[in-house]
Amino acid sequence: MNWRRGLYSMLWWAATPLIRRYLKKRARKAPAYLQHWDERFGEARQPQATGAIWIHAVSVGETRAALPLIQAIRQRWPDAPLLLTQMTPTGRDTACQLYSDAEVRYLPYDYPGAVRDFLAVWQPRFGVLMETELWPNLLHAARQQGVPVFLANARLSEKSLRGYRRIQGLIGPALRDLTAIAAQSQQDAERLQQLAACSPVVCGNTKYDFTPPAAMAALAAQFRQRIGSRPVCICASTRDGEEQLILQAWQQAEVGNTLLLLVPRHPERFDSVAALAQGMGFAVQRRSDQQTVAASTSVWLGDSMGELFAYYGCADVAFVGGSLLPLGGQNLIEPASLGLPVLFGPSMFNFAQASELALQAGAAWQVADAAALVQQVLELLQDDARRQQMHRAALAFTAAHRGASQRIVQLLQAHLPD
Repeated sequence: MNWRRGLYSMLWWAATPLIRRYLKKRARKAPAYLQHWDERFGEARQPQATGAIWIHAVSVGETRAALPLIQAIRQRWPDAPLLLTQMTPTGRDTACQLYSDAEVRYLPYDYPGAVRDFLAVWQPRFGVLMETELWPNLLHAARQQGVPVFLANARLSEKSLRGYRRIQGLIGPALRDLTAIAAQSQQDAERLQQLAACSPVVCGNTKYDFTPPAAMAALAAQFRQRIGSRPVCICASTRDGEEQLILQAWQQAEVGNTLLLLVPRHPERFDSVAALAQGMGFAVQRRSDQQTVAASTSVWLGDSMGELFAYYGCADVAFVGGSLLPLGGQNLIEPASLGLPVLFGPSMFNFAQASELALQAGAAWQVADAAALVQQVLELLQDDARRQQMHRAALAFTAAHRGASQRIVQLLQAHLPD
């Protein structure tokens, strides 16, 4: 073990009490953080079958983005078992919903012995890490045990590049332990190469390939029936601090009978967001009450998991959260794929290429702050022609960038034995 990875491993051991404390703290609002504790620390149950194709997707977004890739992988290797690993309870729940026949586990933290044992027990045929999951001990153990591991849908922002450069002596060897890298864009590939990655191949973004389950369209129709004919603005995947900005701007505008549909990104915040809106004087209903949305209700809270496409499907205009504050934004491709006019704030570095392409296509509009967001929403709701133009542009934008999943499978095939 080189000294950098040795020091890195020692830091993991030293941080163990803090990690346990963190999980217990998160469990106060999200009790699922205390479930399957043994898997996180390398004491996983025996698999039903070894030799699985292993996909690691850290949380909800990556797990959904993996769906079209997994479908393409299964067309190529139909008889192989499937192992899915995550790092968050919401990601794990999403995996269980989407992949009922897969084994779903937490990936152990990057302790040398834990990841070595994980690979020895599961003996995966090969592994695919979604987006930017770079664990030095895991990748070193995979190389030692002869397990090919690929980085798929790989992205690297300028901000992340600056951070990784500080530990390039650790992250460079980890990148070289990968069998191949499928980058989302040429810019991502170039940034990864600056960290000594092995010639990333630009394959595109699998998020464009995602097709919502048919059940989501039916649920969207039910939601619309509950709402009635009122115009609906959805603010989806909002993060802590954004709801207050949006509600303040909404309060100060003449919104008429427009319904504000708020869908916080993290379920442990549902109650606090409902209390915030009520405390500000809004009439609030929750999706979980299963009731018709009253005419007097001004804020409808989407307090459920796995139904985001249904929420988008009942809306007229969409705002993508994580972008009003410097958090990098959330997935704008999902609402665009349904033909929704998309709005987002100034911070979209997590979806830099997609947001730039959406703006160029006329499918999206970027706003400077919450006040500008509400103004743009109201203008769009009053301008049918512009909304239809953005609807057509959004559908064309997403259709033009599909095919990444098949290209990634071709890359896997090129580096795997028959």
